[in-house]
Amino acid sequence: MGWVTKASQSLESVPLNGETPPADVGNLAYLVFFSLGAAVLLPWNAYISAVDYFDYLYPGTHIDRVFAVVYMFPCLIVLLYLTLNGQHYTTSFRVNGGLALYLLAVVLVPLMDTLFIKDAGSTFTHYATVASLALTGVADALVQGSVIGAAGVLVSALRIVTKAAFPATIDGLRMSANLYFVVSGCFLAFCIVAYNLAHKLPILIYYRNVKIAAMADQTFAFEVHSKSDLAPEEARALLPKPSSAVTFGLNNDTALFVLSHIRWLVTAMVLMYVVTLSIFPGFLAEDVHSLALGDWYPILLIGAFNVFDLVGKSATAVYILDSNTSIVGGTFGRLIFFPLYYVCLHGPKSFRTEIPVFTLTSLFGLTNGYFSSCLLIVAPKAVPYAAAETAGMVMTIALITGLAIGSVVSFVWIV
Repeated sequence: MGWVTKASQSLESVPLNGETPPADVGNLAYLVFFSLGAAVLLPWNAYISAVDYFDYLYPGTHIDRVFAVVYMFPCLIVLLYLTLNGQHYTTSFRVNGGLALYLLAVVLVPLMDTLFIKDAGSTFTHYATVASLALTGVADALVQGSVIGAAGVLVSALRIVTKAAFPATIDGLRMSANLYFVVSGCFLAFCIVAYNLAHKLPILIYYRNVKIAAMADQTFAFEVHSKSDLAPEEARALLPKPSSAVTFGLNNDTALFVLSHIRWLVTAMVLMYVVTLSIFPGFLAEDVHSLALGDWYPILLIGAFNVFDLVGKSATAVYILDSNTSIVGGTFGRLIFFPLYYVCLHGPKSFRTEIPVFTLTSLFGLTNGYFSSCLLIVAPKAVPYAAAETAGMVMTIALITGLAIGSVVSFVWIV
């Protein structure tokens, strides 16, 4: 069995006309895009989950808070650029370029540890580490279309396993961190290969044609080849003739139309991630402490957040709030986590113990996963079908904007 069959090749030129979609043999397409979803957040989670290693190398530098800033702002800048100029870059170029940058950023950590760090970090390795995380921010903007899935949980579990596999010594810490990043790099290399082979699967060829046909039927005002890997002449042949009908595309008029319909959802998305990044990971990694758990404490807190974030995201498959007002209200209600975490930091001693902090962090992750998924589900449904993709892009920009603002606000905890 190969990746390409004659039947799949013929799908390139055969009209859909209600034909039955080909089977996803062995769930290959699902597994590939599940892996890509993990790859999207793997480098970011790899860096913040290795907080024990970076805190040892660069003590007193607020490294997790710095990581958040240098990751989010390049991501936001590149995402805005691609929103305006994305038609010049194919999906294949963006995803492959992003995955390659991810791989480079992850491989740099064990390379620097082997060649330069040895027993202690230096100013050079500190700046190089920060710069490598900035690369992952650029990569994130390039690969935004991939599915995020369970990436946070997978990476947290990997860090716990690699840390537990080595002794609690400086050498053990270095070896566990290096193994952690090497395994992450191998996974990213696999994702690059799998992504480029997956386009030849019959089911993906079929649904790519479905998308192109739907775009043509809705008279999108942009060239289809900018959103697929078809040649320009093939794409133009699928587009309808110009008409007086209202069209939607990636332009200012469409963006303003979408914003007018989902402005409260956009506001809620920004606020959602301002609150989240103000507390996670910087506050959890640096400001709360446990004598019993030591440097395991931030790793386990980050793991708890990621697990319950996944639970929250998954809960929308069972039940989703039927009112946009309720979703927006729930998002604003997350502001209560600020005073609650303040009590865990400065309140009575009983509130500064592990159980209250773990409980609060679990609720924090649960609400983050649930309400962010709700927002991303309802926003495209609040506008006409032809503007749904633009709504998704607007919500993505709102998400990254919230992350960028929150990464700066996180420094308020140390003032």
